[in-house]
Amino acid sequence: MLPALSIAHLNKTYPSGLQALKDVNLEIRKSEIFALLGPNGAGKTTLISIVCGIVTATSGTVVVDGHDIVRDYRAARTKIGLVPQELSTDTFETLWTTVKFSRELFGHAPNPALLEKLLRDLSLWDRRRDRIMTLSGGMKRRVMIAKALSHQPQILFLDEPTAGVDVELRRDMWALVRGLRDSGVTVVLTTHYIEEAEEMADRIGVISRGELIVVEDKVKLMKKLGKKQLTLHLQERMSAIPAGLSAWRLQLAAEGTELQYNFDAGASEASAEGSGIPALLGRMAELGIGYKDLNTRQSSLEDIFVSLVSERGGTRA
Repeated sequence: MLPALSIAHLNKTYPSGLQALKDVNLEIRKSEIFALLGPNGAGKTTLISIVCGIVTATSGTVVVDGHDIVRDYRAARTKIGLVPQELSTDTFETLWTTVKFSRELFGHAPNPALLEKLLRDLSLWDRRRDRIMTLSGGMKRRVMIAKALSHQPQILFLDEPTAGVDVELRRDMWALVRGLRDSGVTVVLTTHYIEEAEEMADRIGVISRGELIVVEDKVKLMKKLGKKQLTLHLQERMSAIPAGLSAWRLQLAAEGTELQYNFDAGASEASAEGSGIPALLGRMAELGIGYKDLNTRQSSLEDIFVSLVSERGGTRA
């Protein structure tokens, strides 16, 4: 199947000498939610802007649903819907007029029924005659999504779509995005909210300093790079870890009242040295080390993201 988006050897260097993108290669499948994560200045918005024809690449190719964005710009652009990070709407126009004009701008015939459904799905129908300037920030964000979807694009870019949006509205927008994916629309999402990507994405891409450092299925990524931590709440305070427990990667915490064991989430509990959890608990019993309680914690996507970016030296200034 033809990918929704194919990016090959994409580079962008600004006149100032800043290299915003470095040999980015990426394929995004049809009908998936792809989350692009990265710190400020990592190159997320530059990448989206190039695909959407707002910024010109220094080199490389971008193909949207089989259409090259340079050689076949018009056909490629009609396949794309963009919700930019910054709110920019015609403040003196009504909501209905704004969305209707956005559809017709792409050469599509009027379709009041489709626009009505779109506005109802976004909880905007009752405000359709209101001027944009009278709407709240959250409502304006929904209008931007309605504009982006008005011409029925095949791939929707959401650049920080829930920035400044309250938690309830954010959940509503997540439901909308899932519905779009289920209807066959490909969604590319950039976000600062790691839980947003963890909740919604099918695949994750992490970009740092203009380089795409990992692209992976979300579940596989968390299994491959995640860690688990076992915390044992000791019956008696411990000043140092006994030599008899040296086979395990242990550390003391909470002023010696907790013993922590870190291990790979995707690995077998028993290592080559037989240093898994059952062996650890058995050895503690042999040494007379008692514990009151225990609990485990697995790395979140945020932990993995921070670890990956830290390995690459953080962000640009």
